[in-house]
Formats: sequence, C-alpha cells, structure tokens
Amino acid sequence: MSHLKKIFAFSLLLLVAACREKYLPQLNEPTTGYLVVEGFINSGTGPTTIALTRSTKLANLASVPKETHALVLVEVKTNRNSLRLLETSPGIYTNPQLSLNATDQYRLYIKTAAGKEYVSDYSVVRSTPDIDSISWRVENGGVQIYANTHDDLAKTKFYQFSYDETWEFTSTFRTQLKVYNDRFGSPHHVGYRDSINASFDDKLFRCWKTNVPTNILISTTEKLTRDAVSLFPITYIERDSWKLSVRYSINLKEYALSQSGYRFLEQLKKNTEQLGSIFDAQPSDNNGNLHCITTPNEVVIGFVEVSEVKQKRLFISNTQVPGWNYNLYCRSEIKVPNVRDSILQAGGIPTTVALGGMSGLDFVYFAMPECVDCTLRGVNTKPVFWP
Repeated sequence: MSHLKKIFAFSLLLLVAACREKYLPQLNEPTTGYLVVEGFINSGTGPTTIALTRSTKLANLASVPKETHALVLVEVKTNRNSLRLLETSPGIYTNPQLSLNATDQYRLYIKTAAGKEYVSDYSVVRSTPDIDSISWRVENGGVQIYANTHDDLAKTKFYQFSYDETWEFTSTFRTQLKVYNDRFGSPHHVGYRDSINASFDDKLFRCWKTNVPTNILISTTEKLTRDAVSLFPITYIERDSWKLSVRYSINLKEYALSQSGYRFLEQLKKNTEQLGSIFDAQPSDNNGNLHCITTPNEVVIGFVEVSEVKQKRLFISNTQVPGWNYNLYCRSEIKVPNVRDSILQAGGIPTTVALGGMSGLDFVYFAMPECVDCTLRGVNTKPVFWP
C-alpha cells in the first residue's frame, strides 16, 4: 500500500474543470506531516513488516520523511502481551516470524521518538485461501496475466493482490575485450578480458531485473453467488517488451481483507489513480483504522489488519510467445584502430577483434555501453529461484 504516502498530497490537488467544483479539504496538518502506516500483521509464515513515514507535499514526494527510532509492537487483546518489531532500516520495522493464535485479536501499537502514541483497531486473524492459478494469454500483441482463486467456505469475499516481477535479458553484443589504462589512469590499449584465452564475458551479457509495482489490486465477490475470483487482471506486458526477451517470472501474493479494509483500499485507489478527469470521483477523506492516543483529533493514514499471505510463482519463456521481437535498437559496432586516440574517440566498450592489420589486435570493434554491459540495466547475479 505504498500509495498511502501520497494520498493526502493528491487529495490537496485542486481539480478545476469547466463543470467541476474545487475540493478544499479542511486539514490542520502538523508541521511534521501526518503519520503514514503501511503494511499488515502477518499471521502466517514469514515476516511482518511495517513502514512508517510522514505525509509530504506533492513537490517533496521524491524525499518522503521516514519515521525513525519508534517503538512498534503487535499487542494481543486477551492478555495484553506484545511482540516487538525492530527497525531494520530507516522507517522499516520488522519481526521475522510472529506466532499468532488464530482465535485471538491483535493490533499495532506505535510510540514515536517524540513520545506520541498511536494504535490500530483490534483485528481478528483472517485466513487467506490458496491461489488456484496464475494464467496468461496474448492480447493485442502483448501478454495479459490473471489471478484465479476461490474460497469453498465463502468466508473471504474481499481480496488484495500484489506482485513482484523478474525478467532475464541479454545484451545486444558480447564482449571479450576491455580497455587497459596506463599508469596515469588514461586509456592506453584494448586487450582480452581473460589473459588466458579469448573467451566472452558472460557477466556483462546476461542479467536480471526486478520490479515491485505499487498499484492497488483488489477484488470482491460479495455480490456473487460463489466466493471465486476468476481472470482478475494483474499486469500487462506490452508487445515486444524486454521483459519477455528471454524469460519472465511473476511472484503473486494474495491477502484476505475485511470489508472495511477493502473499502479503505477502494477509496484510496480512487483518490490516487483516478484523478484528473471531470468524470472521475472527487477526492475525499479516507478514514483508516489507526488513531492517535496522544492527540485524538490528529489524522493518521493507514489501515492495518491481521492476515496471512499466500504466494504462487509463474514463469513464461520467450519461446512460449511466438513472434516476440524485442529490440534495443543498438546501432552497429564501429571498427577502430587499437591506439589511444582512436579508443578515446570511439567511447563505449570494446567487443570483439576486427579483421585487418598485421597482428590479431590491430583493429577492434566498439559499441555503446548500454548495448554491451547488461549491468547498466540490471544485475548479473542469478536469483535463487531462477531455473
């Protein structure tokens, strides 16, 4: 729910159109901004992670203030015991594994470094059904990915999805060469990367890229006769995108929501994703389930529930989508003499030896860096889950 940190910034926009009234919310925002709480209490396997930030103006979205050095606890309703989350990075509080009782209720407690106290409403533990499948099909030249799930007990009804995606890609050109500098650090000559043989360097050729989108993905079956979500659109891979140049993977996550949690996200989605058209809904206040004990009338942004996360991963290979034609549009390599001035003029990265000259390295090919070095766009460490 990373859109939370933007909600009040967007809500302060004046949507002025020919038939549109200005929306002027009555906000007495503190100088430090409102506390923004993101995350959920994980009742299943895996960590519970809560992010604390402060709301900021639209002009300052690039540097969102982190709420650091806070005391963050998960409190048990029946016996008032508490489980602590430790700050693992600025504004990020984590417990690697909470052992929660499915029959109890829990809430989040926060005490900031400034001494202000905040709590969420107590929440029951919600069970999340397994993801049935992740399906996909070619649509309009691209690939549309869908989620499918259901609850035979018909107790879920409100669902949230999130995902991270990783893809493998390669450079346009391989390289077996590199520029060697003189003792003053200036380019001197081109030689083989491997002094023993003229092998190609795969570390610059094959890489992976990971993306974690923040769009809000929610679905409800409350008006359906069966508690089943079928072909819910998760993401779309554009035609000939580099995401499918070799192999693509999506890790889908699913969470069960309460009705009030769903309504909060539904309104948040409207406030942050549908502004700008005269036909869109007016931005509005969006009450979460967090409260400031110290200053009861202070706004707190967020909605924290207790739920478990279910996950499923899908791989799609380039060969499964015939006709996929990703092209970085790299211009052809240029042939240059292997001398200092030519190397400086060529720029880029040397790739292979060119024919011509008396010895093997008299002439070499150069190409633009982004067409040779894949680490400029990703990382060359293979993910542990990759085939």
